[in-house]
Amino acid sequence: MNGAQDLGGMMGFGPVAPEKDEPFFHAPWEKRAMAVTLAMGATGSWPLDAVRHARESLPPAEYLSSSYYEIWIKGLTEQLLAKGLASEAELAEGRAIEPGKPVRRVIKAAEVPAALLTGTRCDRPVTQPARFTAGDRIRARNEHKLTHTRLPRYARGHVGTIVEAHTMFVLPDSNANGEGENPEWLYTVRFAGSELWGCEADPTLTVMLDLWESYLDPA
Repeated sequence: MNGAQDLGGMMGFGPVAPEKDEPFFHAPWEKRAMAVTLAMGATGSWPLDAVRHARESLPPAEYLSSSYYEIWIKGLTEQLLAKGLASEAELAEGRAIEPGKPVRRVIKAAEVPAALLTGTRCDRPVTQPARFTAGDRIRARNEHKLTHTRLPRYARGHVGTIVEAHTMFVLPDSNANGEGENPEWLYTVRFAGSELWGCEADPTLTVMLDLWESYLDPA
């Protein structure tokens, strides 16, 4: 979706200013925000793509005025309400009011390091040949979906070159909406900076994007 999260290539937001020796967390509550979000993700109540979409669905003014972990908590809140795992009253009071709804899995503290190290596999068995191979020129489709997508706005309609065909991966667009995994081939695509941002772009700049097959057409 064309939300406030899709800022790549947009002007007017000032330079990126990395914080020197930036800590992992700026306040204790941020640790808890990350822990609660990961713990709820581990229950299997929703896929990662769904909670990403929940974050992206925040109103632009709210998204842009929220810190990183505030966005995480707001996305988590949307999912808890949508799945009936918490009520508005419980969130307002900060405590359980009704008996908890069962979940598929509760991760234990001792299991967390291994779970984070392993991650969640999103590759799937190959069931069809790849449409593109390394060296093929493609054009990213100029689509403006109302739901989740991993195709950045700044790349849409532009020509790039396939660098590598990986394997088939879960399609985020459908997975975020509960419409199934619908695996597709995933490709690394190289775009010239001048193709994306015009002749005044740095001539040495290239951008690599991992894009699903349904995002691409032959150029």
